[in-house]
Amino acid sequence: VPQAGAVPEAPSGSLTTHVLNTATGLPAAGLALRLARLREPGAQWTELAQRRTDVDGRCLPLLPPEQAEAGTYKLRFETAAYWQGLGHTSFYPFVEVVFTITDPAQKLHVPLLISPYSYTTYRGS
Repeated sequence: VPQAGAVPEAPSGSLTTHVLNTATGLPAAGLALRLARLREPGAQWTELAQRRTDVDGRCLPLLPPEQAEAGTYKLRFETAAYWQGLGHTSFYPFVEVVFTITDPAQKLHVPLLISPYSYTTYRGS
């Protein structure tokens, strides 16, 4: 039985994200994003998943544990369409966060904080 004030567990996955609109302090709901992996040789990006954030600014895991591999990945967040949907313009038409998975067994969380004229990301837990 969950205790009062307890945070519900997020779906398990080796790669997750969430997006926060720092202009309002609220989750960025309905923001489209994609995950791709860099393939060698030729440095080609291969798309692995497409998602849209829910009302809490989160989405289903982008990379299930059994699909995680060491390598270079990129999350592309479609920020211009999100801001246009709110009636704002944005300096950044999209945000790409490129990162490396070195230990596929380790859970990785990559949050994004956005406003119309800035963004921040970090490795979360």
